Amino acid sequence: MVSKRGGGQRRPPVRKTSQVRLSRRVPRFAVVRPRPEGIRYIRADGTPNWTQWLRLREGEVKSVASHPAITVATSANILEALEVAAKHNVRGLPIANAGDGRLAGIVTALDMVNYLGGGEYYNIVVNRHKKNIYKALRDESIMSIANPTPVYASITDNLDSVIHMMFETGVGIVPVVWEDGTIYGVITEHDIVKRYSGDLLGVRVGDIATRNVVTVNIEAPIVEAARIMVREGFRRLPVVSEAGDTVKGIISAKDIVRFFGSHEAFKDLKTTNIEEPLSTPVYELMTAEFYTIRDDADVGEAAQHMAEQGVSFLLVTDENDSLIGIITERDVLNAIAMRGPEKA
Repeated sequence: MVSKRGGGQRRPPVRKTSQVRLSRRVPRFAVVRPRPEGIRYIRADGTPNWTQWLRLREGEVKSVASHPAITVATSANILEALEVAAKHNVRGLPIANAGDGRLAGIVTALDMVNYLGGGEYYNIVVNRHKKNIYKALRDESIMSIANPTPVYASITDNLDSVIHMMFETGVGIVPVVWEDGTIYGVITEHDIVKRYSGDLLGVRVGDIATRNVVTVNIEAPIVEAARIMVREGFRRLPVVSEAGDTVKGIISAKDIVRFFGSHEAFKDLKTTNIEEPLSTPVYELMTAEFYTIRDDADVGEAAQHMAEQGVSFLLVTDENDSLIGIITERDVLNAIAMRGPEKA
């Protein structure tokens, strides 16, 4: 478990909770601004400052990737992909060519949320399927919303090169293929954070956390959460009370995928209109418990706790237990990969 920092009666910096207050400094619906440069993220020439510490530990991708990969075939429809993603609780699905099993694309949970009312893919549901939920899910190929040219890694690649690629492209899941292009597995931010967690990095959580937190109201329909996720590029949102002053839970893209993939969305439908299940309030899908971490904790502690608890983010609180930000696996990955050589 994450150890206590300091001495005396100080409590551990990470804790599990079901409620946290919003700091007055955090607006109810904030717009995330680009994070300023810091902790040696970027060198003067604009390139990442990859450290020798990382290169010494890199290893081959094959030793880090999750294997075998959970995949769907190019012949799958939207519903089949939702069902697979929900069953295995994954954030993305490599797509295998139905003929030879080679990598043909990738679809993420956020792509599916985009289709389910969150973004421009929803136009397919509206224009081609007239909002009929059954036609939209059963008659549409997963390739309609998949990325047919994803970045990928070979099993012989070094982890250093994959982290470079993930940082530069902003992707959080990379398919790993054999020499012939067939799918071996996937590597995610979580896999990397888990491999490199355990060391104190000498970087405070508060120094890299996103300070402007985008939230959604507990009474809002899930389609509103979906639109915010797609617009801002976030896979999860803190859910706040009706008054907007307290975090009550978390809703993620995987929660929305699970709602449809488990067929929960089809229960008690009175119409075939997809807008009926999309009007379900956020509180019915959200996770009521989540983890927080103090802003003065070390990023290495955040990484260790994420790895141990199997979570991809922590809400960041100040000394008054008020929410002031959020730290994700991507933030931790960047801090691990680009910490200065004097901290190696």
